[in-house]
Amino acid sequence: MSAVIEIDGLRKTFQSLRQGRRVAVDGFDMVVEAGQVHGFLGPNGSGKTTTLRALLGLVRADSGRMSVLGAPAPEQLARVAGRIGAIVESPHFFGNFTGHHTLRLLAVAGGVPTGRVDEVLDQVGLGDCGHDRVKGYSLGMKQRLAVASALLKDPELLILDEPANGLDPAGIREMRDLMRSLAEAGVTVLVSSHILAEIQLICDHVTIISGGRRVAAGRVDEVLAGFDQHEWQVRVAEPARAAELLRATGVPVDEQDGLLVVRGADDPELISRTLGEQGLWVRELTPIRPDLESVFLELTGAAPHSMPPRQVAGPAGSGAGSDEPMIELDAAVGRGVDA
Repeated sequence: MSAVIEIDGLRKTFQSLRQGRRVAVDGFDMVVEAGQVHGFLGPNGSGKTTTLRALLGLVRADSGRMSVLGAPAPEQLARVAGRIGAIVESPHFFGNFTGHHTLRLLAVAGGVPTGRVDEVLDQVGLGDCGHDRVKGYSLGMKQRLAVASALLKDPELLILDEPANGLDPAGIREMRDLMRSLAEAGVTVLVSSHILAEIQLICDHVTIISGGRRVAAGRVDEVLAGFDQHEWQVRVAEPARAAELLRATGVPVDEQDGLLVVRGADDPELISRTLGEQGLWVRELTPIRPDLESVFLELTGAAPHSMPPRQVAGPAGSGAGSDEPMIELDAAVGRGVDA
């Protein structure tokens, strides 16, 4: 696959009289390949929005190299701008205009056929209220209108900053289906969101930023696998006795409200065999797998116990001599600010 977005060593600082010099992005790297639905995650103040704004030429970076659709950014961004749709931060619309009129004006200004207006309104679920005034729209409807505006150019690359903001559960699911359908049609989607469970469902790749630096990047399943401690939840009739037997095999065991949590057991057969041989029959044996939220909290320093820096292998064929980078995980992060 070819890279649609490449960011190498991006650095951006801001200067203010009140707070002095602040580093927003500090040597940040990111690669988004064609056809991916790529999640871009970071806590507030991590440098995420600053990175997107620098990529789109909305702020000037101090240093680093960026390219979008093969064009150096921001120097040659104009020649590929017609192939990019983007929402960065909350867009603002004229309340007295209808959704249809708003998009028609944007289409005319961008040289887009006005026939696209009805198409994108239907695409985001606003077909029945496109002729209502925007001031009567809910926050979720305004967010849909913003996504529709980004789709007007039928882009090859779609950049969405918090597209599910204000949406109810049904709307979030529709947004998820929309992004997946766009990816199946060949559109590359870069999406940032604070709804981490949704990112885990939507995205196949992820980049996590904290303190202005990349702290994880790679396939979602492989990033999660790097934090898998092979934990199992076990329910038996005599938990205290079972815990003693399992500890004797060398695996750590915690007792929590009558349940056992066994760590470091690669094969669950060890648990069932050890207990079964002593007449303790397992009522429940459930794997405890890390999710994107728990990994995110660990990497960004918000979890009670931070995990040590680590590396896990990338996809098959990655490593030396491969174009695919290793998945990098580094929990040692600082702090930054978004503009």
